Amino acid sequence: MCSWKASTSSDADFMAQAVEIAYRGRGTTAPNPCVGAVLVDNGRIVAEGWHTKYGELHAERECLANARDKGINPEGMTMFVTLEPCNHHGKTPPCTEALIEAKIGKVVIGTRDPNPVASGGVDKLETHGIQVVVGILEEECNDLIDDFLLWQNSHSTFNIIKMAATLDGKISSRFHKPEPVSSPESFARVHDLRAQVGAVVVGGGTFYADNPSLTCRKDDLPKGFTQPFAVIVTSRLPENPAKFTLLTKRPERTVFMTTQTAARSPEADELRKRGTSVWPLPGEPGCLNLSIGFERLRYDLGCHYTLCEGGGQFAMNMVAQGLADEIVHFITPRILGDAAAPAAYSGRSDVTMSEAVNYRIIRMEPTGSDIMLTMRPR
Repeated sequence: MCSWKASTSSDADFMAQAVEIAYRGRGTTAPNPCVGAVLVDNGRIVAEGWHTKYGELHAERECLANARDKGINPEGMTMFVTLEPCNHHGKTPPCTEALIEAKIGKVVIGTRDPNPVASGGVDKLETHGIQVVVGILEEECNDLIDDFLLWQNSHSTFNIIKMAATLDGKISSRFHKPEPVSSPESFARVHDLRAQVGAVVVGGGTFYADNPSLTCRKDDLPKGFTQPFAVIVTSRLPENPAKFTLLTKRPERTVFMTTQTAARSPEADELRKRGTSVWPLPGEPGCLNLSIGFERLRYDLGCHYTLCEGGGQFAMNMVAQGLADEIVHFITPRILGDAAAPAAYSGRSDVTMSEAVNYRIIRMEPTGSDIMLTMRPR
């Protein structure tokens, strides 16, 4: 019989490692979920694997392949996997078959597969005499598939807000100069995030003030890497496109989301001549219906993740529209102390603490002198 919540400290430790390696596949596995697996023998991890890319082997088969490469026979051993092994033929054969053929003795699962097409792995394993435990670090394993569930149940991209702020919540000085707020290590982590997403999104204020390139500038990008689309949300289109890096270096990878009126303007026509997309959205300046734009990013351009790097008002607009699926917030141990400096999230007024939008921390880690918080809505 399947045991529920039968956790020990060692079980949690092994599952935590499976969760950690699962995140290595983020970005490349979409629209599949991130999954990690570790093989344990006599209280130590002897092999590991994760779903590395959509269409490639799933985590369980990668883990078994890693064991074979090391000359390890997995018979009788325990595998910890963050998601219930699949029980159907998709782009790869069922992982349940691989576990049965390998004569695995026990499978510890973080969470059940919510996809009815792929579920049934627990029953299949138990039918073949494999002991199964379900529900170890279940919340952490469910966090791994939040993006997958969103893609299954909506037409949107999974949207990540990136923010870097001082201890008093400031993202720049009152002079709005493009000065670094966080550490070089945090800056590098931002480029890790850019490597995972299909589009980097900013507001018009950031576009006009910083003239950004919005590219991923990592040294170890894989061969054939495609830079994310650059998306600017603004009601004011540029009158002189030649002044902006995006519109001279990669205009065909740039998208403006704007008002319906601006999308019919001469400025819009000039952008389209350069190969730049101009998409009209319903709504008023400063309050465009962004959900339609994100759906179009997914279905027109094949984006599954976005990284939103706009200012405080843009970030708050995302939160208010329920489109901030994840927030990656870098806290730097600096204090500006200037009330006129822009805040990390702004635009609301006359609100009480009971009206605050609540998030929960799912990961917390140091990056240089900073703290990187990853949060999801409650």
